Amino acid sequence: MASVLASLFPKLGSLGTSDHASVVSINLFVALLCACIIIGHLLEENRWVNESITALIIGLCTGVVILLVSGGKSSHLLVFSEDLFFIYVLPPIIFNAGFQVKKKQFFVNFITIMMFGAIGTLVSCAIISLGAIQTFKKLDIEFLDIGDYLAIGAIFAATDSVCTLQVLHQDETPLLYSLVFGEGVVNDATSVVLFNAIQNFDLTSMNPSIALSFLGNFFYLFLASTLLGAGTGLLSAYIIKKLYFGRHSTDREVALMMLMAYLSYLLAELFYLSGILTVFFCGIVMSHYTWHNVTESSRVTTRHTFATLSFLAETFLFLYVGMDALDIEKWKFVGDRPGLSISVSSILMGLILLGRAAFVFPLSFLSNLMKKSSEQKITFRQQVIIWWAGLMRGAVSMALAYNKFTRGGHTQLQDNAIMITSTITIVLFSTMVFGLMTKPLISLLLPPQRQLSTVSSGANTPKSLTAPLLGSREDSEVDLNVPDLPHPPSLRMLLTAPSHKVHRYWRKFDDAFMRPMFGGRGFAPPAPGSPTEQGP
Repeated sequence: MASVLASLFPKLGSLGTSDHASVVSINLFVALLCACIIIGHLLEENRWVNESITALIIGLCTGVVILLVSGGKSSHLLVFSEDLFFIYVLPPIIFNAGFQVKKKQFFVNFITIMMFGAIGTLVSCAIISLGAIQTFKKLDIEFLDIGDYLAIGAIFAATDSVCTLQVLHQDETPLLYSLVFGEGVVNDATSVVLFNAIQNFDLTSMNPSIALSFLGNFFYLFLASTLLGAGTGLLSAYIIKKLYFGRHSTDREVALMMLMAYLSYLLAELFYLSGILTVFFCGIVMSHYTWHNVTESSRVTTRHTFATLSFLAETFLFLYVGMDALDIEKWKFVGDRPGLSISVSSILMGLILLGRAAFVFPLSFLSNLMKKSSEQKITFRQQVIIWWAGLMRGAVSMALAYNKFTRGGHTQLQDNAIMITSTITIVLFSTMVFGLMTKPLISLLLPPQRQLSTVSSGANTPKSLTAPLLGSREDSEVDLNVPDLPHPPSLRMLLTAPSHKVHRYWRKFDDAFMRPMFGGRGFAPPAPGSPTEQGP
């Protein structure tokens, strides 16, 4: 492949052949990123195609061209790297999601989000694993053990939060965006933690002791990752508040915020925790405390810098997935058994549909029982959209599949190649088909007047970054249209309005202890020239 690329560009100077290929590859990706941005802008009003699908199509077309140029002999440029995905591409996407999230909507629906993201993922994993065990045996697939089946369940239980976030918009459907977005992040974290837990345990001889150890390890990773992210965010807020870099250089403020955010992810990977969950909660804490401790110019810079890095990473990700889908190495191994690969893909796709329906509708019913206000309940149409939007699979599933069934992105076993090609097929089919139909489905189930009615539940949409972690007193009691609730005399009353009670207690604790120490809105550094806090 390198020689082919070098022959196409013979005038690159005196660089070596490998350097030629590297330069051409970089130029190719930069040009494709520019093309995706331009085409995505031209198709912005299109009701069928979004930016992720545009990038995926361009990646597929580019992959076809590269295969034709190389004569189908090499696909070095198309090899998917899970290290590149997890270490470089995913962190800015997840961090920006936490940094830009409408925290009031997220935490008001926190219990529902955790039910969907954690419990729902476990239910989906169980259904996919059990279904695969029963159906794969009929296809004479005997190379998988119980650990492999559980890993398959974790792989395909991971929804594609990146694609879903481009389909829904906070301003148009704040409630749906909050639920799907929150579930997507928690789902990805749960899937990765679950996958790693499965990999670390010998599940061939299951007994109660191993099961309890497995569950304990799972919840430890979940809690430790969250605390690490929050702790790193608080540390950055405390350092910037005490030292106040802005009095000398705003560049240092911006640099420190970016490095501390990335450090949280690397620390999680260093200690074998969930980097996704860690960097997400680091973003939430940073937007609540650290962001208010920097100068006004640093606030504008960080907001747009994080958003731009996330946008480029998302576009690059779908280009990468599209090009890797045509990795000729894997497809050659299944060339003599195409029917088996199609059967496996079809079965897994059906199990994904079933597994998602098995928890979205029952858990939505339970969530509605805990809410008194009809405006806060999830309607059946909204449940259908939540079910549909979470059917897409993406790079997380591919990265986990490559981790399980390849070594360094390569495989010489036909059985493993079948699982990789089936994963690629599901990612392409779900993204293209479900992604293309999501916008029309939302327009059909939620007409414009219905969408406008839901905006009232997230009224401060343009100022999400200037709102505190759970909203200010005015936001929480006026925007939510919830009267001052009496202290619940029973557990039943507490469960009917848990978010508002937790919200009130947290706000008092935050105002009395957290913000005086770590800064935040209303607690700007007192040094001369420090940023002045503007009212809400």
